Amino acid sequence: MAAPIIGVTPIFAISFFGFSMGKKLVGAGDSPTMVQLLLAGGTAGVFSTTLMAPGERIKCLLQVQQAGKAEAKYKGPIDCGKQLFREGGIRSIYRGTIATLCRDVPGSAAYFGSYELLVRWLRPASAGSRDHISLPATIFAGGTAGICNWIVAIPADVLKSRYQTAPEGTYSSMWDVFRELRSQGGIRSFYRGIVPVMLRAFPANAACFLGYEYAMKFLNLLLNIPMSLILMI
Repeated sequence: MAAPIIGVTPIFAISFFGFSMGKKLVGAGDSPTMVQLLLAGGTAGVFSTTLMAPGERIKCLLQVQQAGKAEAKYKGPIDCGKQLFREGGIRSIYRGTIATLCRDVPGSAAYFGSYELLVRWLRPASAGSRDHISLPATIFAGGTAGICNWIVAIPADVLKSRYQTAPEGTYSSMWDVFRELRSQGGIRSFYRGIVPVMLRAFPANAACFLGYEYAMKFLNLLLNIPMSLILMI
C-alpha cells in the first residue's frame, strides 16, 4: 500500500504542476479555450514523463518477472535500476521515453481537457467560480477524465510496455513493435487489458481530482487568513 502511494504522489504532483505551467505558457486566462486546455494538458504529459520514464521501464520489467516462472533476475526496483545502468548506462534506464511521451502527451491532453470541460458543464449557472462545483460533479468529472485518458493512451501504453520489456536487440524501433502487434491481432492487439484498466480508471481518478479540488480549497483558505491572526496563533 505504501509503495504505490509514495510512487504516485510525486507523479500526480508533477502532472498537475505541468498543467498549471502549460496554462501559463499558452496564455490561458480565467476562461481558457478548449485548444488551450488541450495544449496545457499535453504540457503536463511532458512534465510527468521526465519523472515517470525510468520508473515505467523498471515497473514493466518487474511485472514481467513476477508473471514469469524463471528465476528472478531483479531483487527489487533499486536492484533493477542498478543492473540496467550497468548494462547500458542512463540510456538503458530511459529506454522507451519517446513511447512514454506518445502515451502521456495525448493522454494528459484528454485527461485535463475532458475534466475542465465537464466541470464547466456541471457547474451551476449561478456559480461565480469552480469552488461551487458539487461533490458528485467532481467525482463524475474526475472519473470520466480518467476513462478519456486511457481510451487515448492505452494503444501507446501497450506499445511502450512491449518495447520496454523486450530483450535488447529484439526491436530496432517502435515501428517494429507496431507492425508485430498489428499482424498478431489487428486493432484489438492495441487494446489488450482495457477492461481492468477502465474498471480502475474511474474510481482512482475520481479520488485524484476530488483530493486536488479540496486541497486547493484548503490552501486558498489558508492564504486568505490574515497575517495578524496567524501571528496570534
